[in-house]
Amino acid sequence: MDYHVSLPPSTTTCLSFKVHRQQPELVTPTKPTPRELKPLSDIDDQQGLRFQIPVIFFYRPNLTSNLDPVQVIKNALAQSLVYYYPFAGRLREGPNRKLSVECTGEGVLFIEADAEVTFAELEEADALLPPFPFLEELLFDVEGSSELLNTPLLLVQVTRLKCGGFIFALRFNHTMTDGAGLSLFLKSLCELACGLHAPSVPPVWERQLLIASSSARVTHTHREYDDKVEPEAVVVGDFLVSKSFFFGPDEISAIRRLLPTNLHNTTFEAMTSFLWRCRTIALSPDPNTEMRMTCIVNSRSKLSNPPIPSGYYGNVFAIPVAIATAKDLMEKPLEFPLRLIQEAKSSVTEDYIRSMMALMVTRGRPMFVAAGNYIVSDLRRFDLGKVDFGPWGKPVYGGTAKAGIAVFPGVSFYVPFKNKIGENGTVVAISLPVLAMEKFVEELNGVLHVS
Repeated sequence: MDYHVSLPPSTTTCLSFKVHRQQPELVTPTKPTPRELKPLSDIDDQQGLRFQIPVIFFYRPNLTSNLDPVQVIKNALAQSLVYYYPFAGRLREGPNRKLSVECTGEGVLFIEADAEVTFAELEEADALLPPFPFLEELLFDVEGSSELLNTPLLLVQVTRLKCGGFIFALRFNHTMTDGAGLSLFLKSLCELACGLHAPSVPPVWERQLLIASSSARVTHTHREYDDKVEPEAVVVGDFLVSKSFFFGPDEISAIRRLLPTNLHNTTFEAMTSFLWRCRTIALSPDPNTEMRMTCIVNSRSKLSNPPIPSGYYGNVFAIPVAIATAKDLMEKPLEFPLRLIQEAKSSVTEDYIRSMMALMVTRGRPMFVAAGNYIVSDLRRFDLGKVDFGPWGKPVYGGTAKAGIAVFPGVSFYVPFKNKIGENGTVVAISLPVLAMEKFVEELNGVLHVS
């Protein structure tokens, strides 16, 4: 199958290339694996995780190696599925919308492809950061594969570049794993690709650790799952555009100049409060509109009774929400949203997580509130920039492939990145309506002097 890709003139250089894709195939475990039905946890199967997330990795060529990245990754994937055999199964839904994975050994989808473009050409065209105009050709949506139930749980595409570099793209079902869990899986995949006989951190299923007991009760107020909220402030039909922004040491320093010098804050808190405010100003909602900032809080360290094993690859996070009116966000000092974010993060305790699990069971696994919401997921500690298959080294970009999730555009991921002048920082992709994006860039430019 041949497909022609053109990058729009908005990139630095107009670039056009063909992608030759082979027919999708199923990769199965190299050895027999158990046949069983494994329930997911009560964090895993909430409505807000019932979608797929694409990630993508770009690798420079290594002219001293004659290894084929397609075969290296395909073989390692088949070996990995022996250890992560639930990924080779299919999701089923039972009573009370409870999800389980039926371990069938059917395998995961794999696509081999070749692109008539070099790594240098992609780099010159600024095509190594989200949004990727050609994503659908580098991670082809096989018909029927994006459904939740009864379909492969992983989709992998490896695309060779004509210079010897390659692109590794993967789409995973979020009910099966989170950022930390994906990092474990990818680490194992790399280790097996590089010759190890087994993963250095054995994967652990044990989802029963996060299944609410029959006596569990909702003990906290979970505003993130409010069931009566006004309609979305952003008109769903608005034409959306996406753009990536780089935050290095200079940008973080500029943001912190807006904060009291004696106010302790992390880079995450400073950046997130700033983006929340700028995004609100850009959207220009009614001043009384309730705006939300949801932080994805990795909760593995919060749980001690019992503790979560190091090889656990299920979802272990909470989504506490900070809430303020648009007027307060736009008019009050940056310290105001920052303290709200700090309070939301600090609210996550072991009891909070157990309460959230009980809420899922008693309220039918509800969706988080989307109206007025901006969700931020920090992937910087999950080693996605270290996905190393051997001779090609680490990726130039490794992380989520776009802003937004499923049908909800208001999500940004913080991805580690080294820019062209060698600065380490964070790339954040934002999706907004066209006019709002123009205003958003103006707001950032007023403080950061970005373009």
